[in-house]
Amino acid sequence: MIRPPAVSGRFYPSDNKKLALEIEQFTAAGQAEKKRAPVLGCIVPHAGYMYSGHVAGAVYSAIEIPARCILLGPRHFPGGEAMAIISEGSWHTPFGDAQIDSDLAAELRQACPLLREDRVAHQREHSLEVQIPFLQHLAPNLSFVPVVLATHRYPDLEALGHAVARVMTAQKDPILLIASTDMNHYESDAITRAKDRKAIDRILELNPRGLYDTVNSEDITMCGYAATVAMLVAMRDLGATQAELVRYATSGDITGDRDEVVGYAGLIVR
Repeated sequence: MIRPPAVSGRFYPSDNKKLALEIEQFTAAGQAEKKRAPVLGCIVPHAGYMYSGHVAGAVYSAIEIPARCILLGPRHFPGGEAMAIISEGSWHTPFGDAQIDSDLAAELRQACPLLREDRVAHQREHSLEVQIPFLQHLAPNLSFVPVVLATHRYPDLEALGHAVARVMTAQKDPILLIASTDMNHYESDAITRAKDRKAIDRILELNPRGLYDTVNSEDITMCGYAATVAMLVAMRDLGATQAELVRYATSGDITGDRDEVVGYAGLIVR
C-alpha cells in the first residue's frame, strides 16, 4: 500500500524540481564545509521547509546517510495507536515512492511488543514525512521504518530505545536513527531560546532521563521529546560518546516576529 503525502505543497514544494532545488540550497553550505561523517543518529526539526529546512539541511549535509533508516517522531493529531509503526508498503513524495524496510520493521516489532501496526496514526502526520524528501535526495536507495509516538510514559520510551539498539546492533549494514522534533512553541524568542538551551544541554549529555525530566519540569513544549528520549536511550546502548549541536534557530529568524516563535535544533550523535 502506498501512503500519499499529507503536506506536500504546504510544508515543501510538490514539484520535484523545485523540491530538489530547495534541498540543494539547504544542504549546499554543509557539503562545501566538510566531508560527511558517519554517525549513529541525528535530531532534526519538522516544520515547513521555509522555517526549519536550513536546520535540517545542515544536519543531513554533515553526515553520511546510509540506505536504511529508522525514523521516530511525534503524532500531532488524535487517532491511532500511541506507539504506531508501519511495516509494509511505501510513502509517495514528489521524488517518487520511498520503500518501507519490511524486514527491519518486523525485527523492531518483535523486539518491542509495545509497537502496534497502524496506518491511521501516520495518515495525517508530517513529522516524519518532511524528512523523506531530504533522505531520498541524499540517499537514492533509501528504505526506512516509520514510528510515531503519542505516549509520554518513560518506561515505554525506554523499552523502545532498548529495542531499537538491539535491532541496529544485529544488522550487518549501517542504520541511521533519526528523531524528529521541534523545540519550544509559541513563547517569546528570548524565553524559547532559554528553555531550548536547557533541553539541548541534556541532549548533549546523552541523558534521556534528564531530558524527560527537564522538559516536564521546565514546561518546555518540545513536541518530539518522547522520540528524542527513545533515541537517546538507543544511542547510549549503542555506545555513543558525543552529541553535537549543528545548528539552532527560531521561526523569528525567518519571520522577524520575536513575540511568538518555535525553536528548531539540529544535532548529531556519534
